Amino acid sequence: MKKIQVITLIIIIIIIIAGGSFYGGMMYGKNKNSNLGPNGSNFQTRINRPGDNGSNFILGEILSKEGDNIILKLLNNAGSKIIFYSESTQINKQAIGNAEDLGVGTLVSVTGTTNSDGSITAQSIQIRPAGENKPKL
Repeated sequence: MKKIQVITLIIIIIIIIAGGSFYGGMMYGKNKNSNLGPNGSNFQTRINRPGDNGSNFILGEILSKEGDNIILKLLNNAGSKIIFYSESTQINKQAIGNAEDLGVGTLVSVTGTTNSDGSITAQSIQIRPAGENKPKL
């Protein structure tokens, strides 16, 4: 009888350890994947996570331009974003660019800070070279 109790206790301990290991692995995996977007990519899905400084990298095609803002069509039909820029925003291309270079249809990448309404205040806008293979928008 004593032998059966020892074997039962060992089986219970093994089950508890296996269950705890499984739970720990699930929590680790959930935390590890929390930064990924719905398609498993972290590209352009990194918008103001808790503890983040709000910095973003956005790639898209300019749909419209008015005053000190542009609207970008994001990659993979991920919608659009309003991008605000100012005189202090660095605008680059193969040579130094300016706001007049931000034309409709121009492919750009933007680095900036997310505002409370979801728009972006640009810190830099990189004009992609003409004729570059466009990613699927």
